[in-house]
Amino acid sequence: MNDKLKYVWKVFIIVLVNVLMIAVVTHVGGSIQTLSKVGSTGSEVKQIQTRLKNWGYYTGKVDGVYGTQTKNAVLYFQRKNGLTADGVAGPATLSAIGLPAGSAGGSGGAGGYSSNDVNLLARVISAESRGEPYEGQVAVGAVILNRIQHPSFPNTLAGVIYQPGAFSCLNDGGINAAVAASAYKAARDAINGWDPCGGAIYYYNPVKATSKWILSRPVIVVIGEHRFCS
Repeated sequence: MNDKLKYVWKVFIIVLVNVLMIAVVTHVGGSIQTLSKVGSTGSEVKQIQTRLKNWGYYTGKVDGVYGTQTKNAVLYFQRKNGLTADGVAGPATLSAIGLPAGSAGGSGGAGGYSSNDVNLLARVISAESRGEPYEGQVAVGAVILNRIQHPSFPNTLAGVIYQPGAFSCLNDGGINAAVAASAYKAARDAINGWDPCGGAIYYYNPVKATSKWILSRPVIVVIGEHRFCS
C-alpha cells in the first residue's frame, strides 16, 4: 500500500470516528431528561412556583429562582401526592404538576391531551369511581374536564385535580392505587367528548357526603351511587 493510499485511509478512519462520537454524544444528550432543582432559574421554575402557589403549597415570590422555599414547596407537593420526596422537580414531579419535562410528557394523545394527562385522569377516575358503572366512571372524568372550562376552577387538568381539597383520593392515597383498566378507556371517552353528567361540575355519594353545601347543589343526573350536580 503506497503512502497516498495510507493517508486516504487515515483520513477516512478519523472522519468515521468523529462521526460516531458525534452520534453517541447526540444520543446521550437527547436522552437526558430535564429537571429543575435548587439553583435553577427561568420560565419553568416560574411555572412551578405559580402552580404550587395557586394550590397552596408555595407562599414565596414567583421570581423564577429555585431556592429553598421552592424546594420545600416541591417536597410538600411530592409527599402529599405519593411522589419521591427529593425536592427536585424531575420528570415525574413535573408531569404531576402538569409541566411534562422534555419528551416525558408525550403529545398527540386523545383530544390533544398528552399521555400523562390521560394517565393522571385515569388515576383519579379509578380512585373516585371504583365499583361504579362504566358510564359513571366517564361521568367523573367529564366533571374534571368541565371544571377546566369553568371560571371558578383552574384551567388545566393538573390544576383541577391537585386543587387542595378537590378530590378525596388525594388525601387518602387512593390516587396511587392500582388503576382499573376501564378507567383508561373512560378517561379517553371523556376527553373525546362524552359527558354523561350533563355538564356537571360536582358529584357526591349521598351515603358518604357530610357537607350541607354539596348536598344542597342542584342534581342534574344520578349514575350509580353518585349524584352529579351543578
